[in-house]
Amino acid sequence: MIKNDRDFVGYGANLLNPNWPNNSILALQFVLNLEEGAENCVINGDQSSESFLCDVINAKQYNARHKSVESLFEYGSRIGYRRVIEEFSKRDLPLTIFASGLALQINRAMVEELFSVRQEIAGHGWRWISYQDVSPEIERIHIKKTIDLISEITNESLIGWYTGRDSPNTRSILIKEKCIMYDSDYYGDELPFWYISEDGKSNFNKHLIIPYSLDCNDMRFHTVNGFRTSNEFFEYLKDSFDYLYCLGEKNETPKMMSIGLHSRIIARPGRFVAIQRFLDYIMNFDRVWITRRRDIATHWINNHG
Repeated sequence: MIKNDRDFVGYGANLLNPNWPNNSILALQFVLNLEEGAENCVINGDQSSESFLCDVINAKQYNARHKSVESLFEYGSRIGYRRVIEEFSKRDLPLTIFASGLALQINRAMVEELFSVRQEIAGHGWRWISYQDVSPEIERIHIKKTIDLISEITNESLIGWYTGRDSPNTRSILIKEKCIMYDSDYYGDELPFWYISEDGKSNFNKHLIIPYSLDCNDMRFHTVNGFRTSNEFFEYLKDSFDYLYCLGEKNETPKMMSIGLHSRIIARPGRFVAIQRFLDYIMNFDRVWITRRRDIATHWINNHG
């Protein structure tokens, strides 16, 4: 029998006040996903080409190279990530980067630029593939390779993780990697929380979960009934922000809002203006903590550990 360890209650009616810094009523966090080169591709030894989250609608998986799909991913590494990084840098705004290990390994020029801006780099799997049917042994090796590579690149311990297409084994593997302070493979809350696991020896481990978002996410440009125009994306982000900010103004429990971006998706000119407009919009609000996920983790550990 499979153990039912799902939590349907969370904080329930006993909402925890996160006490965000500077009396902020909303913690706002932007993520840039870097996956280009780590996707399914036969030159990576995969059986088929990639078909997920690209501008080829209903892309077929070929047992050969899909050159059009490959070039769509290369847009993210040739143009996209730099456009996003420069926009946030010129506004002096923090960013968390979910980076796949292989994507960093094959693009050292990008690594040098990322290092120069000193944004947070978190692990995003060695490969940008589904780990659902990958053996625990292989997934463990991939996680360790990613931790080692990013720690070498940044000259500091990797503390954050998000696989995205994780497996039932992902979190248990991460918990054993003592450097990992948090993971974000969860979408079921608007505040961080502690996950308590048992190691089989009557010992319990506390592991921090910082939830992520798939609705405030540019991936919906590539989903059924998703965003079609930059205005639709902007309006959705604005409505989400306004609602959560209004809760804080009414002295309700402050929340966290996560926004997910992808180099090959959001950087296309017709979509990029949505993020520019949203960044312009939020500058009109004072009580917003725009931050990195590692800073949320540090705050949570120090104040709610």
